[in-house]
Amino acid sequence: MRNRDAGYAQLPPRTRRRVAAASLLRSLLVSVVIVAGYFLLPLRLDGAAAVITLVGGLVFVAVLLAWQIREIARSPYPRLRAVGALATSVPLFLTVFATTYFLMGRAQPANFSEPLSRLDAAYFTVTVFATVGFGDIVAVSQSARAVATVQMIGDLVVVGLVARTLFGAIQHSLSHRE
Repeated sequence: MRNRDAGYAQLPPRTRRRVAAASLLRSLLVSVVIVAGYFLLPLRLDGAAAVITLVGGLVFVAVLLAWQIREIARSPYPRLRAVGALATSVPLFLTVFATTYFLMGRAQPANFSEPLSRLDAAYFTVTVFATVGFGDIVAVSQSARAVATVQMIGDLVVVGLVARTLFGAIQHSLSHRE
């Protein structure tokens, strides 16, 4: 077996495929667990749960991203590690907001233009993330609009700053090998 410090490009094609498939499979599995957890785990319905979910979830996502950036810089395959980091961080980020919207909608149905199921909350989260805004589900209350605004700002951070940071970590790792 080749040295783990060998660059991905220097690996034999079969090994490259195996390493890439393992990385993608691991990321897919983590993403499936995150989404399944969102739809299957019981959620508390008191008013404070939404705030705790949002703040705690965003802190967790930030800590996870910091750890992933460090791991990318140390990884023998930084590109694969960065793709895996994005493939797990983005679903987790979206799930935090979907959970928050779901809890807000359950605690106070007037927060949104219609009652939100878990699927509705996930749908609303993705339409905000994708900046589509179909208008079929609307944040009506000030608190729901505030959370949607926080998500929009977070979306910009995820798309811009985090992507830049992840790819910067790849470049840093690759430049230290040359």
